[in-house]
Amino acid sequence: MSIHNWTKVDAGIYQAFQHCWISAIGDALNSGPLPDNYYALCELQVTASNSVAELVRETDTKLSECETADPKGFSPKRHDGLLFDDPKVELTAEPDMEFYRRKQNAIAVRHVSGDRLVAMIEIVSPGNKSTKNAMRSFIEKAADLLNKQIHLLIIDLFPPTKRDPQGIHAAIWDDVAGQDYTLPSGKPLTLAAYVSDLSIRAYVRQVAVGDAMPEMPLYLEPNGLVHVPLEATYQTAFAAMPARWRRVLELPGK
Repeated sequence: MSIHNWTKVDAGIYQAFQHCWISAIGDALNSGPLPDNYYALCELQVTASNSVAELVRETDTKLSECETADPKGFSPKRHDGLLFDDPKVELTAEPDMEFYRRKQNAIAVRHVSGDRLVAMIEIVSPGNKSTKNAMRSFIEKAADLLNKQIHLLIIDLFPPTKRDPQGIHAAIWDDVAGQDYTLPSGKPLTLAAYVSDLSIRAYVRQVAVGDAMPEMPLYLEPNGLVHVPLEATYQTAFAAMPARWRRVLELPGK
């Protein structure tokens, strides 16, 4: 199934799809790639960086010890149920919108030892880009999570705005790494996996409306990951949408 043009519907319709997609991703992770000592849960979205502490409170946020090796030298072997560093992605270096921004959920992946948070999956909504403050809040939350050694997978199916003219990854990367990033021509939508270790690594794949949804890595350790089945879960969520809105999104043209 190709990625749809979600700018054709309002934020409430996308919010409904997003809710179904988050649930489908969580179900797929728990029934498939996640090892037994990890689990995924949908959690309320936090939008201010000082709320990140609520996600990690009463848990040990220090990542478990892992074997040290050159990340480029890993082969796709499993260790404790994780795939050693084989991301399959090239390393890259109060209006209604406010209401929908507050209503968002995210997927938190935790380890059974103390239920500590190890990774988050965030699906960007129009509300995250609706105002300067909303965008700043989203970027600050991403940076704060990475600073606390929480790995991230961010999915943005909306084109850049004046607040992120080179896409959501460029805005995050400028904040956490102080480096520029330029969108490739014709690929305005962003899938980005972030690894928090001694330094932060980013695996970015740019896509466009009409493209197939690729798998993306979700890191649970600095060199250990699972692949998130975005295509299958996208199809599951889209099939659950009302036929009236599926027809709108499937119409040809912009």
